Amino acid sequence: MPSFTARQRRLIFVGMVIGTLIVIMIVFHNTIWTTVQPLIATVSDEKGNTESSMNSKEAMPGQSSTEMRTSQAYAMVKPARQQLIGVKTAAVKRQSLQTIIRAVGRVEYDEQRITHVNLRMEGWVEDLFVDSTGQLVRKGQPLFTLYSQELVATQEEYLLALRAKEDIRNSPLLDVREQGEQLLEASRDRLRLWTITDNQIEKLARRGKPQTYVTIFSPTAGYIVDKKVFKGMYVKPEMTVYSIADLSTIWVLADIYEYEIPFIQLGQAGVLTLDAHPSETFHGEITYIYPYLNQQTRTVKVRLVFKNPTLRLKPEMYGTVRIQVNRGEKLAVAEEAVLDSGTRTMVFVVRGEGLFEPREVRLGPKVGSYYEVAEGLQKGERIVTSGTFLLDSESKLAASTNMMGALGMGGVKMEQAQMGQMDMGGMKRGEMGQDKNRSQVETTATKKKTADGLTLGFSTDPTPARMGDNRVHVTITDINNKPVSDAKVQLTYTMPMSGMIPATVPMAGGEPGMYKAKVNLGMAGQWGLTIEVQRSGQPEVKETFSVMVGGKMSGMSGM
Repeated sequence: MPSFTARQRRLIFVGMVIGTLIVIMIVFHNTIWTTVQPLIATVSDEKGNTESSMNSKEAMPGQSSTEMRTSQAYAMVKPARQQLIGVKTAAVKRQSLQTIIRAVGRVEYDEQRITHVNLRMEGWVEDLFVDSTGQLVRKGQPLFTLYSQELVATQEEYLLALRAKEDIRNSPLLDVREQGEQLLEASRDRLRLWTITDNQIEKLARRGKPQTYVTIFSPTAGYIVDKKVFKGMYVKPEMTVYSIADLSTIWVLADIYEYEIPFIQLGQAGVLTLDAHPSETFHGEITYIYPYLNQQTRTVKVRLVFKNPTLRLKPEMYGTVRIQVNRGEKLAVAEEAVLDSGTRTMVFVVRGEGLFEPREVRLGPKVGSYYEVAEGLQKGERIVTSGTFLLDSESKLAASTNMMGALGMGGVKMEQAQMGQMDMGGMKRGEMGQDKNRSQVETTATKKKTADGLTLGFSTDPTPARMGDNRVHVTITDINNKPVSDAKVQLTYTMPMSGMIPATVPMAGGEPGMYKAKVNLGMAGQWGLTIEVQRSGQPEVKETFSVMVGGKMSGMSGM
């Protein structure tokens, strides 16, 4: 057994301890992190960040830290830069959505107008009157003559029954006369089952002897599209000797792509154009949508029926089918406004001067250059229709950099994309908090704004507003200076700073026409407070008031 020195034993012992710790860290990683996390939060509280941590939790209730990191921030872009990157906006509205679906169509026979000629007896073909494919035949036109031993025997039975009836016509027994009638009728029915017409049966009765060859007639009018019979051929009942197609009505089968299926309905009109007749258009109607999908082409077949009186539509022709789609009036957004990442679909909603909210929406089918809106937007909201990719980059950069961390500001989470010079009411880095009595501190009391017949009175308690908790009071009166008490009012507040996510709180009603809410303005500088007033049957009123908060920024030294 090898001997170790004291130093070697100490090294081996230390290595075993380190290895054990590594295994414990790997196996119990989640448990250890769950245990350590509150301790880290406690240490942060002792350093003065307790309020920030609590407000950060309030900012995004019900969301994990992972969700907060991956969510996008509001994008803040100055008007001058908006012009530079080509930002354009438009209001969400209901509009008539129409488009045209184009598909390849193939002309086919109308299956309901194809007649197959089969025999109910076997025999030999003697004379062939229709001997070529494509020949036009009339209903009742002779096709060929057939010799059949069974048919001859049946004719003889009929003649015997006919003579027997004559013989017993004067019989005094009623039952005998009735049996003669029944036997004659049964023989006649058997001839009919052999496809012998009543006219041929009458000729047989006048002739008094069976006809060796019987003539087979066409049961319908049309064109011979398949012919399997020849002169001298022995035919059997299971054989289809002719196929006759009526081409006065024709089918066109169109292949519709999978994403266009929601637009297709029975009864829709279709227009067909052909290379053979480029100056003509043919009008038909969708009568059937096939219930299965072609796996290779990812298309569904649609059947359209066309009238074909001049026979210009010929089976196996190819053409282009155009189907007019009219979805009616729908809430819609332009295709350029939509950002589809594959996992979610977003648009940017204008939330104020230079402020854009990334909002996830659920869209319906695309009609032309517009998407139907199923959920996430309301009529009248303004969205960005151009420059969305650059706004998306600004939003993601602000959310991911997290340079300033999550500051607790009563429901406001700020993720600053870059420190640099910030647009905060003209203040630069290092100037905030130098003198809380400078001109940035607002000293005015009540502000008033008028819009759509309403007058909004705005004030804060205390005045001027301070860092931390403040109460916001809003009075609303109509054009007759009467208080408006039946409105739904909400307050949205933020700072004009890149990455700042606005917070929205409802305003509670008190005395007639008076509404109030509590907000936490956690930083010194200029704040924008937007009041939204909603009334039943009336347009929404939205006005923004500017508030300057004095004092130093808590926990941010050196700014």
